[in-house]
Amino acid sequence: MPEFSSSSYLALFLIGLLGGTHCIGMCGGIVGALTMGGPPRLVLHLAYNSGRIASYAVAGAIAGALGGLGLTLSDQLPLRIALYVLANLMLVALGFYLIGVTQTLAFVERFGRRLWVHLQPLGKRYLPARTVAQAFPLGLLWGWLPCGLVYSALATALTSGSALHGAGMMLAFGAGTLPNLLLAGLFAVRLRAYAARPAVRWLAGLLVLGFGVWGLAGAARLAAQM
Repeated sequence: MPEFSSSSYLALFLIGLLGGTHCIGMCGGIVGALTMGGPPRLVLHLAYNSGRIASYAVAGAIAGALGGLGLTLSDQLPLRIALYVLANLMLVALGFYLIGVTQTLAFVERFGRRLWVHLQPLGKRYLPARTVAQAFPLGLLWGWLPCGLVYSALATALTSGSALHGAGMMLAFGAGTLPNLLLAGLFAVRLRAYAARPAVRWLAGLLVLGFGVWGLAGAARLAAQM
């Protein structure tokens, strides 16, 4: 794993945490429906989120393996820098997306919809989820929901150079999203109203944007040393 990716685990955890306003908007409805007709149960939300994060890890492993394959077929440093620039450009776009300045990532999300139209109907058989055996596979399916936040994290997983590191990065990202979605499931209405506040979205967007700009500056310094 390249030196400039050594802090990616922490960065992806924080990006998952800061992007919580987007997570609540995208997944808040489904986690609120987990216990439709009954009181919220922490064990069901943990099972659902475990499945969701497991799917992120699988996607991260695929991205890391593809990135590693590319590195074996080329001069490594230029490609590493190119992948790193791509990952941080995605973070810049995500920051603007969270703020509401641009819908660039909405365009990116369309690429995942072809897969999603086949997976989404499968989730109906697990709703309402009243057992762990229903909540976990529901999370596995929902982990493939087209999401600009997830795609931004996967772009960083591409830089990892291996399936193992890619999976680890996406596990860190998934852990960052966990607090927001657990709270969204247990306190859905109150938290979704809070996440919709412009000040909250601006703060999260600016912090994620800062991650991207910082990464691009690091890539520029590394390229200057070539």
